[in-house]
Amino acid sequence: MSIVTSEQLVARLQQQIAQLEPEEFATPEWRKKAVLFDIRDVQDAADGVIPGANLVTQRFIELDIGRYQLEQDQPIVICCYGGRMSLLAARSLTELGYRNVYSLRGGFSAWKDAGFPVVKPVTLDAAERKRYSRHLSLPQVGEQGQLKLKAARVAIVGAGGLGSPIALYLAAAGVGYLRLIDPDVVEDSNLQRQVIHSTATVGLPKVESARQRMLELNPFIEVDARCERLNVENAADLLAGVDIVIDGSDNFDTRYSVNSAIITNRQILVSASIFQFSGHISVFAPHLDQPCYSCLYPVRTPNELAPSCSAAGVIGALAGVVGLMQAMETIKLILETGQPLYGKMMIYDGLRGTTRLLSFERNDHCPDCGRERRSVEELSAQSSHTACGMEGL
Repeated sequence: MSIVTSEQLVARLQQQIAQLEPEEFATPEWRKKAVLFDIRDVQDAADGVIPGANLVTQRFIELDIGRYQLEQDQPIVICCYGGRMSLLAARSLTELGYRNVYSLRGGFSAWKDAGFPVVKPVTLDAAERKRYSRHLSLPQVGEQGQLKLKAARVAIVGAGGLGSPIALYLAAAGVGYLRLIDPDVVEDSNLQRQVIHSTATVGLPKVESARQRMLELNPFIEVDARCERLNVENAADLLAGVDIVIDGSDNFDTRYSVNSAIITNRQILVSASIFQFSGHISVFAPHLDQPCYSCLYPVRTPNELAPSCSAAGVIGALAGVVGLMQAMETIKLILETGQPLYGKMMIYDGLRGTTRLLSFERNDHCPDCGRERRSVEELSAQSSHTACGMEGL
């Protein structure tokens, strides 16, 4: 059998692989239905990429494609610089069983020359690649997943028991923008469970103490410290501009105010609470037709049934366990992997070392996301009460 030259191979693949013209791919129909993979090296892609492109180097595309969980008939478009290497990659995906794979004719060069939009990609430098190497090795994360973490914007309400492990691990994971909201200062009694703070930061605003520690841990992220008390009047503004809100607050007014704000802002809420040796966690997304916090708790707990943290107590390690569950749910949401706790409550019993999973549905008559939604004035008129069952600050 004679050796096939590269030119002969390309000519053969041009007959076998469907090719898409840049003008056709630029149409709204194709931009909406197709998944685009840019297989150029990161250095080559630094000057620009087609908007929405997933950067996957050619030598790894067969390994990386599985984590995107694409259907066999999903339209896939492969882009390289000049339209040759993309033919090889398209052949590989076809051999894996994908039935609707296209090579972008002329590649990125033809797209750019035609005057179609180009954006600067978010990339990882050498130091970031070394830092996040254990993430990059995971098929569910990889480079594209780490870039999603870098581009993510998350708000954490409360820099206390729950907020401490959340902030530390999201900072370590490389979440690019983290906003901390807490009005309080660090006290000695906090240090038993609020591990982001230290004896040296007693007396400092919690958000500033936490910010210092987070940037010491990871200087590649941005931490926005807001030493403010969140309430129903300012919640929507304080939480604006982020994708995910994590609630680690310690009073019911804040809980309902956060819930109302994420409905207004169309955001996802990761909520949890702890009490003595147990805790629970849920994820709410009413804009995705999932339940909100008030679907689960339409009526506020009376004050007499909500003991304060100082009275009821809480084991310090519990804040770490439940807070890390919140961090894990947040990372899953950013990476778009796994099954978020939508419409579910995970209950953790620290004394027995057990977990339970309960399900609940969206309430059409919910006072916050349903037809009978409460007004800001109604929410504002209700009194505030700190509750250990909602411990965080």
